[in-house]
Amino acid sequence: MKTVPKMHRKQNDLTKAFTFLIVAFFTVIISGCSKDLIYFPKSIQEEVEKTLDNGYEGIIVCVNQNSQSKLYAAGWNNREDQIPADSHSLFKIASISKLYIAAATVKLIHDEQLSLNQTLAELIPEVADGIEYADEITLEMMLQHRSGIPEFIYDPEFANSDPQETYLETATLIFDKKADFKPGKKYRYSNTNYLLIGEILDRTLGYSHHEYIKSEILQPLHLENTYNLLSEVDSSKVMSGYYVGYDEDLKMNDYTRPGGSMIATAEDVGIFLRALIDGTLLSEEEQEIYSSVYEYEHTGWLNGYTSIARYESDIDAVIVQFVNTSKGEMFWIGLERSYSRILRAIKKQ
Repeated sequence: MKTVPKMHRKQNDLTKAFTFLIVAFFTVIISGCSKDLIYFPKSIQEEVEKTLDNGYEGIIVCVNQNSQSKLYAAGWNNREDQIPADSHSLFKIASISKLYIAAATVKLIHDEQLSLNQTLAELIPEVADGIEYADEITLEMMLQHRSGIPEFIYDPEFANSDPQETYLETATLIFDKKADFKPGKKYRYSNTNYLLIGEILDRTLGYSHHEYIKSEILQPLHLENTYNLLSEVDSSKVMSGYYVGYDEDLKMNDYTRPGGSMIATAEDVGIFLRALIDGTLLSEEEQEIYSSVYEYEHTGWLNGYTSIARYESDIDAVIVQFVNTSKGEMFWIGLERSYSRILRAIKKQ
């Protein structure tokens, strides 16, 4: 009987080990899916509570449907003090803020204070030498994340930056970096686009775009629980935030850059998104511009805070999901799965 050479035995062992890992991986996935198929929620609240099995500290859900908002909550508002989640708590909505900035920009475009075809170099001449293709990148491309401008939050220096520094000081983090692609050729999400749009709005208005959003969007919609910055609110009313594996409450981490700084309740976000969609907020002409440049849903991520705001047309419902827990990219898969289960429960009610 022939003996297997050591090298071949080693290769066979590696093959078996790899095969085992693959089988184990799919077994876990299938097992998870099977549990989803077997489990039938008795109510939306029960489904919301079940999401805590995923390691979330707390969750808030708002369902805006049939001209009313229904709110649900589970878990902890504050883990250390064992304060239960409150559906009326304020929350850091992170990049959902971009919906508000896009709407504000569209209003100024409609009023002919801005144009979609204006270039970045025209609007902020100081960046012309620091940002590649600044003379070709248009406001429209920036709104649509088709500018090719690199992402500033990935720069190691950003973690140590002063929250009170100017928008242009933050933008210098990407100066002289190669563009991700030529303007208009691809799509790649970049927070730098909305950082610069915030600067453009301030220059166009002659005052802070925060005030414009307040007067033109928040006040007309009676959104009394929506704010532009953490510094505007009583922090005791803000839900605590946690990063998996990190004990400290991240609530007081202050993110001030445009497109990620806003604070709101789930109910207010639901009302805003409904108004953005149904024409309550924008005129017919403004709506046409908005539809050409941005979307009607968004997700948000900051350390300790993850959020989803979407419109489900088949049931005419706006659904907002806040989870005061975050981790890496794989964690987001679980958040989407939680959203899908909650949506299934809403459709069954």
